Amino acid sequence: MVEGQGNRNFQEPYRPQLHFSPAAGWMNDPNGMVYYEGEYHLFYQYYPDGTRWGPMHWGHAVSPDMVQWKHLPIALAPDEHGTIFSGSAVVDWRDTTGFFRGGSGLVAIFTQHDTDPGTGKQRQRQSLAYSSDKGRTWTMYAGNPVLSEPELADFRDPKVFWYEPKRQWVMVISAADHIRFYRSDDLKSWELTGQFGNDGQGSHDGVWECPDLFELPVDGGAAGLKKWVLIVSIGERPDLPEGSRTQYFVGSFDGDMFHNDNPAETVLWLDAGRDNYAGVTWSDIPEEDGRRLFIGWMSNWKYANLTPTDKWRGAMTIPRELRLYDSGQGVRLRQFPVRELEELRKSAVHVTSAALRDGERKLLIECGGLLDMEAQFEWDEGTSEIGLILRMSESESEETVIGLDTATLRLFADRTRSGDSGFHPLFACRHDAVLEEPAGERKLKLRMIMDRCSVEVFANDGSAVITDLVFPLARDKIRMEAYVNGGRATVQAEAIELQSIYSTE
Repeated sequence: MVEGQGNRNFQEPYRPQLHFSPAAGWMNDPNGMVYYEGEYHLFYQYYPDGTRWGPMHWGHAVSPDMVQWKHLPIALAPDEHGTIFSGSAVVDWRDTTGFFRGGSGLVAIFTQHDTDPGTGKQRQRQSLAYSSDKGRTWTMYAGNPVLSEPELADFRDPKVFWYEPKRQWVMVISAADHIRFYRSDDLKSWELTGQFGNDGQGSHDGVWECPDLFELPVDGGAAGLKKWVLIVSIGERPDLPEGSRTQYFVGSFDGDMFHNDNPAETVLWLDAGRDNYAGVTWSDIPEEDGRRLFIGWMSNWKYANLTPTDKWRGAMTIPRELRLYDSGQGVRLRQFPVRELEELRKSAVHVTSAALRDGERKLLIECGGLLDMEAQFEWDEGTSEIGLILRMSESESEETVIGLDTATLRLFADRTRSGDSGFHPLFACRHDAVLEEPAGERKLKLRMIMDRCSVEVFANDGSAVITDLVFPLARDKIRMEAYVNGGRATVQAEAIELQSIYSTE
């Protein structure tokens, strides 16, 4: 059960029942995720006094498992240095800051935004706060801000980690059209060591934001092979339909600089959907666990202020494990829903299969409104398209389609008829991802997590991912149909109903 709020506050229309959302008010980017003394901390961009973006605070919740959350009071509020933008948190195990009298504690590193009284211009500077009581109370560092670059109007979202080979702290931070790297011995004094991206690396469709940098082993690679992953989110641009989205780079890091393994023009998208933005990973996951755990903001700046919710606005994606693998076309990321999600499984399991001919639709599953489903398709030569039609009500006018163009191996999500979409002209759309599996196998494996206002699709063991909001006008039940166009196909499916994170069972 989610603690800290009465359950009656979490049953509004479209309120996610599997995903984290604020009790009330506005929420966007996840911030400061750190694991410490048995708790996953989730901080987030928060405006408590309205459901549109406003003066930013850090909201706060903790969990033993990333599934059941306890809401805590606001952690950081605006002060004389400005509002509290995105950032990160770490455990200062060695007391490098001197804040913890030789012990350990939590240190938050974040951007503060205000107006320079001398020039009247907006500015963004980096500050610290620390906690000696497992994040329940926070003290602003008296020496704030600890890092300023006055020539940069966009200078925000620091992600900090300990780099053991050089025994130093590293800060990765966005600077408009590129990433900067800094080093420190004590989290208070910072030295610039390098830059990445301002020579045309990756996509520059919008301002660069919310970076993250971490090392992972490569599944299927040479023994002991590891690579570094740099995540960079890209802000919304009015003339592009995609809105805000997230790219990543794979390469090496020497403590000072990141080096991209791929040509500069190569763009690798973290998620092909519209609604996974500003995601970063948890710090200080225990070595015996070993996972790299990620969560993103499940919305898009194109329409985030307009989505059809009332007392609250904003949700997070399902937490995911990130892994690297050798795709044959290069080292790429996979994403998997965290295994802890299995805690929500009910006993009801629906197993079904169907053989389909050209133009046929067959009902696979009809059940309650929260679902974890796996499906595997195989198709004959000559088949042009296969997929699943998701209906969340009895209405034949509403459907969300997850399909595959078998000739091009483009996996797509079509939410043009998914329900309420009138709040923005670009919400109703179809978008796709190219599967990197070799053509000719004629197989597709899907895992889908379905909540009251979202569909998350993990294709071929997480090598392609689509995360989308949907707002069905009615939510009676879930009906899943399979279809094929051209040729023939077979599908096998298994679906497990999930209980709400607000359940008292």
